Amino acid sequence: MIPLISARELAALGEKQCVLLDVRWTLGRDDGAQQYALGHIPSALFVDLERELSGAVGEHTGRHPLPLPADFEAAARRWGINDDSHVVVYDDSGALAAARAWWLLRHAGFEQVQVLDGGLEAWKQAGGEVSTELGQARAGTVSLSWGRMPVVEFDELDSLSGVLIDSRATVRYLGIQEPVDPVAGHIPGALNRPTTDNLDEQARFYRPEVLQAAFEKLGAVQGGSAAYCGSGITAAHQVLAAASAGIELGLYPGSWSEYCSYPQAPVATNDEKHRN
Repeated sequence: MIPLISARELAALGEKQCVLLDVRWTLGRDDGAQQYALGHIPSALFVDLERELSGAVGEHTGRHPLPLPADFEAAARRWGINDDSHVVVYDDSGALAAARAWWLLRHAGFEQVQVLDGGLEAWKQAGGEVSTELGQARAGTVSLSWGRMPVVEFDELDSLSGVLIDSRATVRYLGIQEPVDPVAGHIPGALNRPTTDNLDEQARFYRPEVLQAAFEKLGAVQGGSAAYCGSGITAAHQVLAAASAGIELGLYPGSWSEYCSYPQAPVATNDEKHRN
């Protein structure tokens, strides 16, 4: 299944013909549920990224570790997903959060999932209705597995056969600013391509051929390439963008927040390498 669906395609499909998940989340804020309550696509259910799309934080897990497989399957069933469901996920931030739900479902072996390109705003612009009625779901029966998407762990970073893409803002990659994590800089050898470069001025993904050219420029068209960000959330967006262009990227789930938790891990700032 192609990873993106347009608002017009969703309207033609009929929102009641699929499981709609509203994944609104912004780093440093906890008002996604409140924003959902103020207006969402009819029948959509709110998904809490911090509590349902992330696991328990440990010493070397990063800020948003992957949930346990059993916990994620239980959450998917709460959302009303069955084995034959068609799932559409969206947010109001250019899929920067929705991509996490897409990636996790794909990682868990569920293939019939798409991201609404342009999110809630695209739905509104296409004439779609917005509801304040809280979505209700009948418990689903989906059976999920795990490990279906390529994943890179900390001890595998030095042996990547492809390129490593740092998906954060360039000022964070260069170590000029670090508003979240305790160490500034990037993983040595990583190439910077901010996740926002995947989107046009309407927060919609560029056409597949445009994205393909961008990844080709980085040398990330062969297998063995991967992406990371601050904590594994927006790097999933990079994986989604690549998938829409027919390119497979791995994900480093712990990302920078995990990497910099290891004192021995070398750090690069601008073109200089040093150790923490």
